[in-house]
Amino acid sequence: MKLQELDHIPSGLLDAEATRLESILGGPTLIHLPGRREAPLLVSVLMHGNETTGWEAIRLLLKAYSQGGDLLPRALSLFISNVSAAAAGLRRLDGQPDYNRVWPGCESSGTEEHALMRQVLETMRRRQVFASVDVHNNTGLNPHYACVNLIDNRFLHLATMFARTVVYFIRPCGVQSLAMSRICPSVTLECGKPGQRNGVEHARDYLDACLHLAEHPTHPVAHQDIDLFHTVATVKVPRQSSFDFTEGDDVDLRFEVDLEYLNFRELPRGTRFGWQRTGDEIGLDVIDEQGRDVRARYFELDGRELRLRVPVMPSMLTLDHRVVRQDCLCYLMERYNDHLE
Repeated sequence: MKLQELDHIPSGLLDAEATRLESILGGPTLIHLPGRREAPLLVSVLMHGNETTGWEAIRLLLKAYSQGGDLLPRALSLFISNVSAAAAGLRRLDGQPDYNRVWPGCESSGTEEHALMRQVLETMRRRQVFASVDVHNNTGLNPHYACVNLIDNRFLHLATMFARTVVYFIRPCGVQSLAMSRICPSVTLECGKPGQRNGVEHARDYLDACLHLAEHPTHPVAHQDIDLFHTVATVKVPRQSSFDFTEGDDVDLRFEVDLEYLNFRELPRGTRFGWQRTGDEIGLDVIDEQGRDVRARYFELDGRELRLRVPVMPSMLTLDHRVVRQDCLCYLMERYNDHLE
């Protein structure tokens, strides 16, 4: 696997749906476009092949500038990532690592994808990148929000340009925004479900605003302008356990059928997540930022019912079985505004 670098938009590229990019580009591609300000904005799209809002947003944005004959307000480096998964309409292909878990700083190493992401990082370091934006979608019902990996005023201003809801996390590691945070302000955008026009337009307008930024504000974000949350744990279904979201006792774990409606709701202690076949011990894997098993801190069993032991707010709950297996069931968060300046 080799990173392709271009200094122009190939003919017909902006007319192509995400499923056609592999046939045009052949593989992951980093495109550098000039602008009135030299330090480039890095925009990453299709880190997960079925999360297409970023590509649709950048298509709209660049078409508008090309039709008007205008030079971009700032140089732009566009990283078009997992085009092979995009061709199949999947988050990642079987046998592929998750492209957003193999950036420098992750716990694994040694694959071609790891080397590719190191190359992107070092290329952008040499180009003295201004800021980095990684555009994603959710599979479950979630609001639009931004994520940061440092509590830093520059990062928080960049995030609140997109939404007042901001999530701070340092795990999972190996994600694009965490790697890029070493060299520039960086954010991850979560733009709702793929295929929604409002998500595409929101991302397009945000990227355009980033291109127009002359500098990063360093003063504190006003408390009334941000709802800041901290991801404290990742919840996964054990690989050996069966699960579903329907009635019946033929699986090891059965979750509420409307579970995704709990996203970004502050849930009280005792909220039921679902049931498990046996009541011996909590059947979920729950890992905190330090990699510790914290299932007993956040969940308890009431007979066979799985209930919250403490008040938390979940995010990224999804009913998509494939995503649960490839990523996680959800993240657990707590309010974090008290950590602002």
